[in-house]
Amino acid sequence: MVAFRRDLHAHPELQWEEVRTTEKIAAVLTELDIPFVRTKPTGIIANLVGAHPGKTVALRADMDALPVYELNRELSYRSVEDGKMHACGHDAHTAMLVTAAKVLKKYQNELHGTVRFIFQPSEENAEGADEMVRQGAVEGVDNAFGIHIWSQVPVGQVAVDPGSAFASADVVTIDFKGKGGHGAMPEGTIDVAVVASSFVMNAQAIVAREVNPLNPVVFTVGKMEVGTRFNVIAENARLEGTVRCFDEATQNRMIQRINEYADHVAGIYGATAKVNYRKGTAPVINEESSALFAQSLVTNLYGIEAVKHEPPTTGGEDFSAYIQSIPGCFALVGSGNPEKDTEWAHHHGRFNIDEEGMRVGATLYANYAFEYLNK
Repeated sequence: MVAFRRDLHAHPELQWEEVRTTEKIAAVLTELDIPFVRTKPTGIIANLVGAHPGKTVALRADMDALPVYELNRELSYRSVEDGKMHACGHDAHTAMLVTAAKVLKKYQNELHGTVRFIFQPSEENAEGADEMVRQGAVEGVDNAFGIHIWSQVPVGQVAVDPGSAFASADVVTIDFKGKGGHGAMPEGTIDVAVVASSFVMNAQAIVAREVNPLNPVVFTVGKMEVGTRFNVIAENARLEGTVRCFDEATQNRMIQRINEYADHVAGIYGATAKVNYRKGTAPVINEESSALFAQSLVTNLYGIEAVKHEPPTTGGEDFSAYIQSIPGCFALVGSGNPEKDTEWAHHHGRFNIDEEGMRVGATLYANYAFEYLNK
């Protein structure tokens, strides 16, 4: 398992480019005689059919890397692709699920039902899960389970609480148009640098004063493009940001008010605004019985002290696409260890994992499927 993960880590592939990774998985499944189909353009859906009839449980791992320059230059398995890195643990997810497939294959004659293995591309741009669902990933599935390696959770612990786990992740683009001119003669212009700045400052009042504080929400403007030269008053500005929340009512409120704030702020200055609000991933809401079932497995395997209660994160995760219409849950498997310097944030160039956490993850994958089908 460690060797498989390190090979993937050394050869990272970005979203929709996971050709080599797909081939590595296909080779293992072929050797195991587990039937599979390749999804387009990358990815795999495999089915291990047990000897006895029963339900179908899906196990999902994502495969893609990030456009991040790896700073772990001392690692023997560091990325050989400059500017590309497995900085979020997807190499570990894939290796854990491949290992779980090897284990479950040994127990095929005892399985009551089918284990579906989903090796998903393109999680980092929140497109892969939806595409896998369109290509049949959850057809006939009764329950879905996913894992994310988590550097903020100590190695040996697992967090899988019922309820909110990850937030929705929406993308907002706002274009303001004013009237440009010479920086020394502002009286005949409409300066969109002022308009855009005013919007950024005022729009935080939506979060602070218009949303129930018991319903968490974040609105971040992370990018602003405005102006062309130091002495030219800007005519066009573009803002790009993200909204994160955990419920549809809050999301709809944010959509409405961002549009209204943009129009009203632009109107004050005589400018115009155009808002493009794109809904991204839905929030990951762990179904209660599935999450408690996963917790019981962790307790049985590693003791009650291994169950970590982690607050929801406003990060996004497209695993939500698999559990829109079926029950399931998503677990955070700890990989943080200060002695091994594996507590760096996800997406950082120094990110790495304590590989002992992979043993926990692979075991949990396999036990979730086996115990779900055989109960």
